[in-house]
Amino acid sequence: MKKSFLNSLGPGLLFAGAAIGVSHLVQSTKAGAEFGFGLFWALLLVHIFKYPFFQFGPRYAAATGETLLDGYKKLGKSVLAIYYVLNFATMFTIQAAVTIVTAGLASQLFGFTNNLVVWSTFLMTISLLFLLVGKYKLLDNLMKYIIIILTVSTIIAVSVALFSSKEAFDVRQILPSGTVEITFLIAFLGWMPAPLDVSIWHSIWSVEKSKNTFIKIKPKDAIFDFNVGYISTLILGICFVLLGALVMYNSGETFSNQGGKFASQLVTLYTKNLGEFSYIFIAIAAFTTMFSTTITTLDASPRAMNRSSKLLFDKEFKFGYWFWIILLFIGTFIILQFFLKNMGSLVKIATILSFLTAPIYAVLNYLLITGKHTPKEHRPSIYLKTLSILGIVFLIGFSVWFLTSI
Repeated sequence: MKKSFLNSLGPGLLFAGAAIGVSHLVQSTKAGAEFGFGLFWALLLVHIFKYPFFQFGPRYAAATGETLLDGYKKLGKSVLAIYYVLNFATMFTIQAAVTIVTAGLASQLFGFTNNLVVWSTFLMTISLLFLLVGKYKLLDNLMKYIIIILTVSTIIAVSVALFSSKEAFDVRQILPSGTVEITFLIAFLGWMPAPLDVSIWHSIWSVEKSKNTFIKIKPKDAIFDFNVGYISTLILGICFVLLGALVMYNSGETFSNQGGKFASQLVTLYTKNLGEFSYIFIAIAAFTTMFSTTITTLDASPRAMNRSSKLLFDKEFKFGYWFWIILLFIGTFIILQFFLKNMGSLVKIATILSFLTAPIYAVLNYLLITGKHTPKEHRPSIYLKTLSILGIVFLIGFSVWFLTSI
């Protein structure tokens, strides 16, 4: 049992590695800087209402030995085709948003050049080589150390900030109003803790984990592994909101939309509390976090597109995974040429697109996990079903509110 439990760990941490990136380092910190503690309600609610749909990924994979994409096909080829189009429409923007933030941190940490397109190209090339040599196994093993480094450094920084603060805490919650504030809220919710299609990535990683270990992971272990990763994203989300609130709220400072300058401001958040000596450690922790997200997204979208292609066209594409990686590389490079000077707009577009497509993934995951294609004993409880319905209402409600408010 112990061996089986230890072997099941991994996909949940990959989920955390993919999730703890732009949503935390950028969006959560900005939420604290601009609204203080006022958006804690949004952070908590989005974690609660998205939880079932993320959990259904590893649950379905462990129960059936298949990815969610296989399940979507069983719901109908048209369902899988909808995913295929949605993923193709968003994957380039998501990769570009993640990579440009990583490039900004790399520029601050290593110098050499301030050209973020050059850094982005270099980082994606390194990621390609990483995936070519190490494949899933290396990705799985490395993520455990990256998450530990980030978690420890972030909790220390927040603790010091809390003890150093002499201001009275205003914990009143705020409902944003006006186009700019509402747009930020939807962008914040879009990638917090991650886009909902990451549930598909999680199911793919879970199946890949079983192939690599030759052990069928039990649903109970898969869900526990997921919960570990999910709780980590919540804790770190709270930490980054706190950092933004404690250090930048009412300070007169605002975050820059340019990648390099934002990265510098972000690292300064930490060093201002921990001291200049900590700069290198914090910069490395932030960079490794974003670099891990760059790698996981570069791996996951091509895996999903390759699997979707195989299921849609009933044909095995020999180099399909690598075709999609190269295409994603080129598409990301082209997008960065246009959005280099305004990282904020790029992140906003990516996160809003993710939120507006979230209800579709939520409904599909719910239909699949509660229907005939999932063994009865592995279907969710009445409580989780109820939470799912509430989650769907939450996601649709906020999408309609946003679309009618802008």
